Amino acid sequence: MNKVIIKCPHCGQANRVPAAAEGRPRCGKCRRDLPWVVEAGDDDFTVIAEQSRVPVLVDFWAVWCGPCRMVSPVLDQLAHERAGEVKLVKVDVDKAPGLSARFAIQAVPTLMVIVDGKIVARQAGAAPAPVLDRWLREALA
Repeated sequence: MNKVIIKCPHCGQANRVPAAAEGRPRCGKCRRDLPWVVEAGDDDFTVIAEQSRVPVLVDFWAVWCGPCRMVSPVLDQLAHERAGEVKLVKVDVDKAPGLSARFAIQAVPTLMVIVDGKIVARQAGAAPAPVLDRWLREALA
């Protein structure tokens, strides 16, 4: 399973974080929750997103998509604000055609919230930060 390097927003320590794990990632130095932002594709989505014990915010996006580039920093910020509460999983639709077909992705960005392996919220299109924040908060409630 691939690992990503995540810099702790509290102490600056670089941490290796697996894309899938039993618990929640914590900083090896200060022990605080880390934002969990990973990529997934056709081969590893089930393990990374659907089997996660942490609620997952899935971002179906594409490199060529302007609205995706506008929404991406907002989603990263939400993942940082909710470190330990949510895992952000980014799926490039051009590299994951199986997932795009499986979830009938017809527009990007498309966002989904998965809790305990079930989709609890879905939204297509870009939205302003306050709208996405409220949407995610309601989905996790």
